[in-house]
Amino acid sequence: MPGATVLLQPDMAAAESLATGLKPRHITMLSIAGIIGAGLFVGSGRVVASAGPGAILAYALAGTLVVLIMRMLGEMAVASPDTGSFSTYADRAIGRWAGFTIGWLYWWFWVLVIPLEANVAGAILNAWMPAVPMWGWALAVTVALTLTNLFSVRNYGEFEFWFALIKVVAIVLFLGVGVAAILGVLPGSPISGVSRLTADGGFLPNGITTVLIAMLGTMFSFMGTEIVTIAASESERPAEQIVQATNSVIWRICLFYLGTIFVVTSLVSWRDPQLPVVGAYQRTLEVIGIGGAKTVMDLVILTAVASCLNSAIYTASRMLWSLAERGDAPPSWRRTTAAGTPRAAVLWSVLVGVLATVANYVVPDRVFAFLMNTSGAIALLVYFVIAWSQYRTRRALDASGARPLLRMWGFPWITLGAMAFIVVVLGVMLVHPAHRMEVVATALVACGVIGIARTRHGAPTTAPPSAAPPPVASR
Repeated sequence: MPGATVLLQPDMAAAESLATGLKPRHITMLSIAGIIGAGLFVGSGRVVASAGPGAILAYALAGTLVVLIMRMLGEMAVASPDTGSFSTYADRAIGRWAGFTIGWLYWWFWVLVIPLEANVAGAILNAWMPAVPMWGWALAVTVALTLTNLFSVRNYGEFEFWFALIKVVAIVLFLGVGVAAILGVLPGSPISGVSRLTADGGFLPNGITTVLIAMLGTMFSFMGTEIVTIAASESERPAEQIVQATNSVIWRICLFYLGTIFVVTSLVSWRDPQLPVVGAYQRTLEVIGIGGAKTVMDLVILTAVASCLNSAIYTASRMLWSLAERGDAPPSWRRTTAAGTPRAAVLWSVLVGVLATVANYVVPDRVFAFLMNTSGAIALLVYFVIAWSQYRTRRALDASGARPLLRMWGFPWITLGAMAFIVVVLGVMLVHPAHRMEVVATALVACGVIGIARTRHGAPTTAPPSAAPPPVASR
């Protein structure tokens, strides 16, 4: 791996390298819908209930930020595909302390996603088969998906391909039915048109401030878009796959997220008391008269949370492996099996996730809530570090006269503007009571990790971008 091979002994390299078992169709489907989870199917209902039809703007703002960050990350990843992705790029462009800090914070984020998604899956399965307790189902799902990740990366890719395909089909069918209802051509639907976009108080019934606050609730839904740059390093043509994924992120956000919210806000009143309870998809289907909406959505949501749990295990293990390869985690965690799977990294990541799951059942709720709060602002920290790394890397490339294959738009102003926007959003979270604890808890964890990084790598000073990814000629 570029920038890290100095850590490997020649006779050990074969036992510490990842396989390239992901096929183009795996990467393609992962980039299209791999990270769409319950946040879209259920959580979007709460966003609409708080911001009204203006939720469209909330998703548009968050989606625009994600598009820009993915373009920045894509520029670096195409030049130097790496399993450590933005953690490795921060290591090279900013300093060892930055790569160490953001790598461990990102790992912590996905480790906490494991119990979150496992509990949702357990709740659904327990409702169907109550003889097995919810924790039993949560543990069973976690063990099953851990096994798929232990055998080979191809198993992960195959499971994720079918999980993602089901989600894509479900969303497309929902959009088709919703548009038919809006146009008044859906048989039996009591509702048509888009009058609800301006009814019940107008498009912004609670003002623009609620849109900004609602945008914070959408950030969790988008987190994971960057996984494709991690997974692509385990495919045969990583640069090509990253270019395709980066270029497709705009239409994916417009279709899946903005399209969904437009349909929901057109057909369901934001004042509907059931909207934040049962979720946007289920309530919309119920309102337009589709029978069995709950059963259908439970199946889709179960697929979505299983997909996110699968990706959480994969992503956490690969980041842990990358940290170990760079000397920032125990060296035994960089070992791989004959199939190229980082077994120790998978098992340790799942173990911490399982301990968090146990904490959810045996300790007071406030303990688990605090654990979840510690990851509440990590997405924004990751985005900020990606932008900072891209700014320094691009300056080094421009100074050398090289032109990367994929270039960030409007550099440096859009990059700097994105960084400023992230700072503003963090400031809004800090002053808003509902999100203040997330910022404070995340800051405490981040400061602790930076302290460890300082002990290992010296004071967190900015390193010269001399270790920027090698330039790749444009075509």
